[in-house]
Amino acid sequence: MNEVTILRHALLIDCTGREPQEDMAVVVEGQRIADVVAAGRVTVSAGATVIDCRGHTLMPGLTDAHVHICAVDVNILEQHRCYPPSLLVAKAIRNLEETLQQGYTTVRDAGGADAGFRMAVEQGLVAGPRLLVSGSPITQTGGHADFRRSAEAIAPIHCCVGMTGVVCDGPDEVRKAVREQLRRGVDQIKIMAGGGAMSPADEIDTTQFTVPELAAAVEETRAVGKYVLAHLYSASSISNALQAGVRSLEHGNLMTAESARLIRDAGAYLVPTLTTYEMLGEEGAQYGVPEDNIRKINVARERSFDALKLAHQAGVKIASGSDLLGPMQRHKARELALKAQVLSPMEALISATRVNAELFRLERQIGTVEEGKLADLILVRGDPLRDLTLLQDYRHNILLVMKEGQIYKNLVQ
Repeated sequence: MNEVTILRHALLIDCTGREPQEDMAVVVEGQRIADVVAAGRVTVSAGATVIDCRGHTLMPGLTDAHVHICAVDVNILEQHRCYPPSLLVAKAIRNLEETLQQGYTTVRDAGGADAGFRMAVEQGLVAGPRLLVSGSPITQTGGHADFRRSAEAIAPIHCCVGMTGVVCDGPDEVRKAVREQLRRGVDQIKIMAGGGAMSPADEIDTTQFTVPELAAAVEETRAVGKYVLAHLYSASSISNALQAGVRSLEHGNLMTAESARLIRDAGAYLVPTLTTYEMLGEEGAQYGVPEDNIRKINVARERSFDALKLAHQAGVKIASGSDLLGPMQRHKARELALKAQVLSPMEALISATRVNAELFRLERQIGTVEEGKLADLILVRGDPLRDLTLLQDYRHNILLVMKEGQIYKNLVQ
């Protein structure tokens, strides 16, 4: 018989778009939500665990569409030169465990983590969030995940674990690289469609890969029922990605109003990552990020809110990612407060719950507090709609974390 947990007397933000509901109860049986009801109407069965949530907010577990659990240093340009693979894995596991403690019950790794990390979580070897992996990102020669310095006349660097990409050129090489990542069990494919701030040989306003190359990646990925996410910034790289059929557009800081309309009309998702530019701009230098990379970061940072405004005004489907590196990953929830400078607080929360679930194609399982869905829940001290920064002090304010009905954190007295 399934164990029953009742969380009652909570302010409920179910993230369906409905207004918050006071004095509610959520009944969990086994892995799933069995009922959502007014606290006064809930029936407490014999043997049920009852958690009093007075003064606190119950909501879906947070999700993040752009993490890099294998980015164990802020300066990812150098980390592959510094760590044996086994040490890097140990540090990445620590990132996973801390992510769940922050209240994130599902994350999409946007390059670096392979299927073994997902399996470790599924098999209970690691107490981490549900994990969707992209494996090694696909990059062109000199592209965003080609970490060779300009003076290094060597073959492409491709480590067995970490942030380095698979370097390929031409549609046929792209196809082979994508097929190999799919063979290894990834959940989606990551491709670099434009220049990046944290790479040594490109500028962020450039395009990378031709439309036929990008289309080859999309075709192979769609053939097995999966999708492509693309790193990009500029209007031209956005246009190329959409022509190729890319479903998830990462960053997009240099978009134009026309870019936003194209994204909307294509039905694609935008994953802004505001917090990484703020954190790298504020603290990147002290972690050893080179001056030229800080320059590129600041270019992206200056345009990030303007891009979000354009996307919001156009009616683009706005998901939520953080893209934080190394120890900065503890600041994931800052992304929501930053988004709320453009979106409403509720829209910011929905971007990191319901919209992300749709992007992940998991909307029938997660993203909202509704009967029948997986019991991925967090309990927050106070009301995050009044103050989204509450989520940032997760050691104090994230009181309870439940994933699939199992409690991983409980500070409720």
